Amino acid sequence: MRLSLTDPLSAMAGVGPRTAAVLAGSGLSTVADLLWHLPSRWEDRACPLSLREVVAGDVVTVCGEVVDLRVRRARSRLTIVEAAVSDGESSLAVVWFNQPYLATSLRVGQRLWLHGPAGPGRGWGVELRSPEWEKERDDGEAVHHGRIVPVYRRIGEVSGRRLRSLMARILASLDRTFPDPLVGLLPGGATLSLSEALAETHFPTAPAGLDERRELLQQLARRTTPAQRRLAQQELLGLAVTLEQAREARRRQHAVACRVTDEIRARARAALPFRLTQAQRRVLREIVTDLQRTAPMARLLHGDVGSGKTVVAALATLVVAECGAQVAIMAPTELLAQQHHASFTRLLAPTPHRPALLVGGLPEGEKRKVREGLARGSIAVVVGTHALFQEATGFARLGLVVIDEQHRFGVAQRQRLVAKGDAPHLLVMTATPIPRSLALTLYGDLEMSVLDELPPGRSPVRTVVRDGRARDRVMEFVRREVAEGGQAYWVVPFIEDSETLSARAIASHAQEIQRGLAGVSVGVLHGRLPAEEREQVMAAFLAGEIEVLCATTVIEVGVDVPRASVMVIENAERFGLAQLHQLRGRVGRGSRASYCVLLLGEECGAQARERVARFASLTDGFAVAEEDFRQRGPGEFTGMRQWGRADLAVADLRIHLVELQWARSVAGQWARRGRLQQLAALLGGLGGRSVGPA
Repeated sequence: MRLSLTDPLSAMAGVGPRTAAVLAGSGLSTVADLLWHLPSRWEDRACPLSLREVVAGDVVTVCGEVVDLRVRRARSRLTIVEAAVSDGESSLAVVWFNQPYLATSLRVGQRLWLHGPAGPGRGWGVELRSPEWEKERDDGEAVHHGRIVPVYRRIGEVSGRRLRSLMARILASLDRTFPDPLVGLLPGGATLSLSEALAETHFPTAPAGLDERRELLQQLARRTTPAQRRLAQQELLGLAVTLEQAREARRRQHAVACRVTDEIRARARAALPFRLTQAQRRVLREIVTDLQRTAPMARLLHGDVGSGKTVVAALATLVVAECGAQVAIMAPTELLAQQHHASFTRLLAPTPHRPALLVGGLPEGEKRKVREGLARGSIAVVVGTHALFQEATGFARLGLVVIDEQHRFGVAQRQRLVAKGDAPHLLVMTATPIPRSLALTLYGDLEMSVLDELPPGRSPVRTVVRDGRARDRVMEFVRREVAEGGQAYWVVPFIEDSETLSARAIASHAQEIQRGLAGVSVGVLHGRLPAEEREQVMAAFLAGEIEVLCATTVIEVGVDVPRASVMVIENAERFGLAQLHQLRGRVGRGSRASYCVLLLGEECGAQARERVARFASLTDGFAVAEEDFRQRGPGEFTGMRQWGRADLAVADLRIHLVELQWARSVAGQWARRGRLQQLAALLGGLGGRSVGPA
């Protein structure tokens, strides 16, 4: 029976209802689904060692004839199958534990391929312990040995070995004559079809030479073989098509078209606390132009910390509110929502619009009052957290949604808030600069505006790296800064003591800092404090009543204290570079010279030291983002929290930038020609796995 990509797995021989149900539970229902379940790694089992070369401690592949076979039971009722195999020159003991079926599956005189760990024998010599085995076949078509072998992660009760057998059976039965329309679109004259790419990715053709096989294994691990690049092209094209479809769907909607009058311009000028930078003026023009159109705006505003995104968002809010529509501003945490509420209240004070606050920590009566005002339309501007898109919250005329720190929300959460209105405009903000290659993928359905200029008066932050031994000197430095009118953050990575990590708890840190800074007021802030207490601590720090704030990364974004001039980060090697940059951005917001001190832990290794030192040498947030992306990859940006689906099976944004650019170009060309649905249908005909995020 020939299989097609769209056939259900239950159509395969050997896949019963139980196995089909287990695979379906992991989202694998069709032949294409299973073929896109790619190996986690590969092993070279192409050429067996002679038995005399087997050394205890190695994982080896050997081949030999069974010359002895026996079964015995240990006192613990454990069944032990013992065998001896010979290659004509040497023999080797083999033992399997608790696999009694082997006594009938194997017999003396058979030739076996074996792969597994070698250990010291019970009496002398070495033995193989519970190795994978496979009978040698005359046709040479072994699945588990004699080739470069794919290794799969277990899916429920379906073992990796069983998956390997299923993959081999599918590829042997797959009808490879189906048309592959992508071949003609591929860059560089590539002609590798989907079926060929899948076959070569699962079961790569093994070169004869050992060095060549090692090089192939390295390429497979790096995802750079021609077959893997072909699969990456298809995945990324599917993602690009999905993003273009989102753009097209949005263009067909009708949003509130705002009018910008002289009165609105006068109120905007009154709301401005300072002169806008050139970058802010450019970005504001882009946003206001979008707001005046009937098609809903969908724009990403990103820039370095302190580049003035809040002011731009407040002016956009004013334009929409003046046109009689409502604005919802969503932040990821209550602390940041409270900060935004204070900032928007201050900026909009010269106008009739008073922002409301809607967060989970509010008393029920206050939340009910805000929700009633939003439903009636008497509240024009609201700042909040996830409470904004809960079912109980409704809007009379939602015209603009502003989402801050978008990377902390998923696309589905973004859409739930947008769905509260009738095609509202959307402004997505992030204070984490994003590498352009990543931004094109994550936010390909959004237009991009970049604030690449800091407001005047921002002090450069000097960053230094110090060992933990320098803690006393750092404390003296902090004491001097406080005495001269400054304030300091002292950031620790964890709330509670950890036995497995050397980072100490924030409580013990605060006590130590208080002892070392006798006479200096020290406060403590972390995410597990009640919301009211967090608000009181931050208010005291802002007022200068607290001079040193010992905190976790809850102060990573949104906190604006102009007098803060020192940021000390304990165990800096435990933070990502982008997070370090966010923390560093909390200082340098006033006229004082500012400093960021990166304290390394006692167990910090050479590689981590080099990484932190590299960060200290960078000041531009986009350069930091590129370095973080290069070192760590996209992380959760492309994971469940962003797309609501599994990670890309093979495409890696650090490796497949050329393929990404090609995919965006092709999808854009087909969209401009009005043929995007045709391209989506072509991809769907190749199994549907690669049609992008849900």
